Parts: sequence; C-alpha cells; structure tokens
Amino acid sequence: MDAATGKQSSGTLSGLIGIAVFSGSLPATRIAESGFPPLFLTAARASIAALLGLALLAALRQARPDRQALGPLLIVALGVVVGYPLLSACALQHIESVRSAMWTGLLPLSTAFFAVIRNGERPSPLFWLLSLCGAAAVAAYALTQTHGGSLIGDGLMLAAVLVCGLGYAEGASLSRKLGGWQVISWALGLASPAMIVLALVTRPPGWENVSGAAWCSLAYVALFSMMLGFVFWYHGLAQGGVARIGQLQLLQPFGGLALSAWLLHEAVPPLMIGVTLVVLACVFGARRAA
Repeated sequence: MDAATGKQSSGTLSGLIGIAVFSGSLPATRIAESGFPPLFLTAARASIAALLGLALLAALRQARPDRQALGPLLIVALGVVVGYPLLSACALQHIESVRSAMWTGLLPLSTAFFAVIRNGERPSPLFWLLSLCGAAAVAAYALTQTHGGSLIGDGLMLAAVLVCGLGYAEGASLSRKLGGWQVISWALGLASPAMIVLALVTRPPGWENVSGAAWCSLAYVALFSMMLGFVFWYHGLAQGGVARIGQLQLLQPFGGLALSAWLLHEAVPPLMIGVTLVVLACVFGARRAA
C-alpha cells in the first residue's frame, strides 16, 4: 500500500467512526429536549465539551493558534458549536427526528460546496451531477410529503445543514495545521464564555423533572457529538479530502433513521427509506468521481 492509499484508508476509517458517532446526535437531542429547552441544551453541551477540550489542551501543552487561525476557528465555532446544534434542536420542536435525519442527506453537498469556496478543492463535473441528484431526491421528498413536515422545522434543518457544511470545510482545512482534536477544542474554547453565560441564563428552574434519559442524552451530545465525533471526523476530512470523505455523511441518515425508530419509536415511511437508498447510491458514485 503506497502512502496516498494509506492516507485515504486512514481518512475513510476516521470518517466512518465520526459518522457513527454523529448518527446518534439527532435522536439524543430529541430525548434531551424532554428535559431541557433548546437554548440551554445548545449552551450546556458546548460548555461541557469545552471544559474537556480546554483540559486536554492544557494537559498536553498545546501551543495557542496564531492570529491567522482565529478567524477560521471562529467560523468553526459558529458553524458546529453553536449554529448546527441550536438550529437542529429548534427544528426538532417542529419535526420528528426521522425527518430531520433525512435532511442530513444534504450535508455532503453543503460540505463540498464550502470546500470549493474555502479550500480550493475542485471535484469533477460528474461528482456535482451525482451530488445534486441526491440533494434533489431529498428536497423532492420533503416538498411532497405533508405528513410530519413543517415549513419552520424543515427551514431550520436546511439552515443547520448549511452552517454545518461551512464548519466542516473550515475545520478540515485547519486540521491539516493544528490537528483534528485541537481544532474542535480551540473552537469550543472560543465559544465557551458566551456558552457558559447562556447556559446559566437559560437553565431550567428546577431539575427534579429531568429524567435520567434526558441527562444521559445531554452527556452523549456533549462528550460524543460535540467532541469525540469531531476528533475522528476532522482527521478523516484532512486525510482523505473534504469532498471525497464528506460523501460518507450520506450514511448518517441510515443511522439516524434506525436510532429514531428504535429509541423514539418513530415511524419510518417506506418512501423515506427508498429516497435514502437513492441518495446513498448517488453518494457512492459521487465519492468515486470526486
């Protein structure tokens, strides 16, 4: 195995682990919202993850990023620390987890779009054609299905996908310089002052009605979705290329749908499964053409 192939394999494996972690994010967020309001949940998960990230940075004596890295780190923080968690949590107030999981099928297209703008990657025309076909399948389903749909919820998820793609692409570029876990740790650290204040201001009036499942879900989205998943994901994007590895995100809806049906007992319509399979076929084709 040559160096390039080994790098691709390492990137693919890291990306798959990251996607496996992220697949549980939306169902866990839905469960956590049974005990916590969206603003508090967003702030609390970021604050907890920031404490862990800053502790690791201090323990391992990581050098502070230079001034040139601060702008990109702020974009990462706004995209994946604040933007996606808050927008998706608000969306789940209006739509079910299974529907929100389907919208994550647009993440590869969003990530690739920002990889071109921010990182200068140039996927092939066939890549764009297949990516657009997958995105069109998701959009067509969402627009034609009124059951379980919501203009507000779908709009919030679409916005979440856009800001998340930007955060992924920006973080992948920085990971080549700083390292994957360092990028998310510094981004969490940048956002932590505002997030800690927001968590204190929006905390529930009492904790007695918060279930154990809600606490466990908060722990999951804080430690896994907000920290551990990004360690693998940013490493994978940096090793294998943002556009190519980003296509693995099309596996995320499958994990989200399965977990939503299992944990939340939400119905998964057969047509939704069919659309997801179409998108998955587009993804694997686009990944080869990237």
